[in-house]
Amino acid sequence: MSLRACDHCLLPVAEKDALFEVFDGERKVFCCHGCLGIYRLIHSEGLDDFYSNRRGWLPGPPSADPLELSLLEENVRHVGEENVIDLAIEGIRCASCVWLNERILSKTPGVLSAEINYVSHHARIQWDPERVKLTEILEKIRALGYRPRPNLSADRLSEEREHAREDLIRLGTAFFFSMQLFMYSTALYAGYFQGIDPSFKMLFSMIAALLAAPVLFYSGGPIFQGAVRGFFRGAWNMDVLVAMGSGTAFFYSLFQIPQGGEVYFDTAAMIITLILLGRFIEAGAKRRASEAMTRLLSLSPKMARRVTKEGKVEQVATASVEEGEIVEVRPGEKFPFDGRVIAGQSGVDESMLTGEALPVFKKTGTDVFCGTRNGNGTIRFSVLRRGERTLLGQIIGIVEGAQLRRAPVQRMADRVVGIFVPAVFSLSIFTCMFRLFMGTPLSVALMNGISVLVVACPCALGLATPLALLMGTMTASGKGILIKGGDVLERLQKVDTVLFDKTGTLTAGRPSLGHVEGYGRNPEDVIRIARLLESSSEHSLARAFHGEKHSPVAVRHFRAFPGMGVAGEVEGIFFLLGSRSFLEGEGVLFNGTWSTKVMEEVEAGATVIYLGEEGKVKGAVSIHDPLREESKSVVQTLLRAGFDLEMVTGDEAGTAQAVAAGAGIEKVRACLSPVDKAERIRWLQSKGQKVAMVGDGINDAPALATADVGIAMGDGTDIALDTADLILMRSDLTLLPEAFRLAKKTLAVIRQNLFWAFFYNLAALPVAVAGLLHPILSALAMVVSSLCVAGNSLRLKEQ
Repeated sequence: MSLRACDHCLLPVAEKDALFEVFDGERKVFCCHGCLGIYRLIHSEGLDDFYSNRRGWLPGPPSADPLELSLLEENVRHVGEENVIDLAIEGIRCASCVWLNERILSKTPGVLSAEINYVSHHARIQWDPERVKLTEILEKIRALGYRPRPNLSADRLSEEREHAREDLIRLGTAFFFSMQLFMYSTALYAGYFQGIDPSFKMLFSMIAALLAAPVLFYSGGPIFQGAVRGFFRGAWNMDVLVAMGSGTAFFYSLFQIPQGGEVYFDTAAMIITLILLGRFIEAGAKRRASEAMTRLLSLSPKMARRVTKEGKVEQVATASVEEGEIVEVRPGEKFPFDGRVIAGQSGVDESMLTGEALPVFKKTGTDVFCGTRNGNGTIRFSVLRRGERTLLGQIIGIVEGAQLRRAPVQRMADRVVGIFVPAVFSLSIFTCMFRLFMGTPLSVALMNGISVLVVACPCALGLATPLALLMGTMTASGKGILIKGGDVLERLQKVDTVLFDKTGTLTAGRPSLGHVEGYGRNPEDVIRIARLLESSSEHSLARAFHGEKHSPVAVRHFRAFPGMGVAGEVEGIFFLLGSRSFLEGEGVLFNGTWSTKVMEEVEAGATVIYLGEEGKVKGAVSIHDPLREESKSVVQTLLRAGFDLEMVTGDEAGTAQAVAAGAGIEKVRACLSPVDKAERIRWLQSKGQKVAMVGDGINDAPALATADVGIAMGDGTDIALDTADLILMRSDLTLLPEAFRLAKKTLAVIRQNLFWAFFYNLAALPVAVAGLLHPILSALAMVVSSLCVAGNSLRLKEQ
């Protein structure tokens, strides 16, 4: 039985079952009407290049599972009169798949833009809802044989992990064979200087070729594939540069084996291995960015307790709850939507949104937010916003949008290579043809042409940027500065404005006791009773009272009032401890005889809690979150360096002004939501400023992602650490000026490397063209050039 491959999906099909149709005089075969329809669509749009350029296509169509329309519709955002959606496209196998989808979507009337990230398969589509519907856009994608899905699905994350595993195997293979290769290369180099038997030389050369082959053609396979695509499309990128450098060294060495000449397989393998190492580190940073988005999404519950019209409570998927319905949240649970409380009261932990350490008291008429955690009371609320319209959804959108930005690490080198590489190819061919025209023997003319290729082989240029960046990031890591990718150093050295969060960044994030006053009780008694009451509390500020021993007196009838205070009986007396509004609500009378010192504490940015007994105030305790010891000196160092500094915080103006003044920062923005912080950064960027944001919490994630460089403290939340570009692992602000200094030094080394690489090529090329440079000397000069670049990069270890 004769089998034919389907011209669309490549699936084998028997001729008796196949469908045939003629396109431009050529008879095409298809396995089904679906593939025939997709081929017609692609052909009618003039996009047949898709079939000649696609790579890695496994036979068979992509998944054709049912469209998850309801989940996709939840991700639609309204930007003015336009709609925007972020989604994942399943079935993308190569860059041509990206190109095909973008071209088809951009040709769709009403679609304003369509951008697809090849690495993450994440698409962002913007359209006019008056001209085209979401279902039409999704069907366009499905008609091509791809599947639009909600972004960050479990399947896609599994696929990313599989890619990471494959990258690690390729890198491990390169390292293993390179180590074996260098043993034989050492023997060959020794033989060059001290003499070696020709039979042993040929044997060692052949073994070296066998060891180098897996490094180039398995580990470096994607690089060579990218180089071939770039070559035929006229895109002279870094893949072409690396493939040319390693490929020339490899194939020239193969040519030299039967001639008994010198071989340089180790050079070819070294280039590939170092490039793969740099790319593996960069890919790891991208995967961590996806994990940050996963953690943000996990803050929103997947199930909700819906209250029916009959008053019954049923547990349902959040996707089935509509705006306006009533939802119940019990103690310890997270809120699945934004809404307004209609029954119940409780303290709610909103620190993941606002950075505020104190739980916020919620009662009828107040708003609650998706992802925040309920305290001890049961609350019922009316749903106001769901999906991406919630405050958490907006935060996720900001973080995700910022992470889509493309930062070309080696943009300058790529631009130069676009001219340099084809020029060298042309010069090599010209040299060989000119020598033949002048009557030079073919073998000599060929050697002259190879000399030009070898001497101009941009190994040093290929190493100049990635090796310096690798050494810069490694040096930073040794100092306790974790940098997620070389492009961060490039952006960091351009920063001129630094924004600081307050809590946990400029301050230590560890509350401590301040001034204590007693009214009718001595201060020691006040603090003793307060410590006893707080010992039973899980309130965040209760940590200020922990760590000191107290007499083992039992607290009877203890009761916590979330977001307000605590109450309990100590030594037969009933006490209240909490905020002024809490005590006043419980009937405690305040007078002004003690208010001067307390007001000074409030103005100094302290949180003051009061002790009540039998309807009277018996004491006041201030709690401070002190500045980090190094905050003021670091601020002064950055100011002297010419940076523009500003503090942005969700705290009240009084506290913010006091902390900023203590640190020496004049510009303060208080009462900012996470979205407001990101908007502030965008506004500064619109004025041409390059912004670094230093923070530590979930509420800082949008700002960290929006900034040109996001910097997180090492003891910050997981999401802040994943979202940030740079992490101060020791939570020591003195590392911040060091990071800026190291970034400038690394970029200076890169410029020096590029200068040396170009100087070497410009000086050696004329000599090679003139036929005065033997390929052995050309290769030796190439190695010396690479060693100079490597040695200059290694100087960063001493910084």
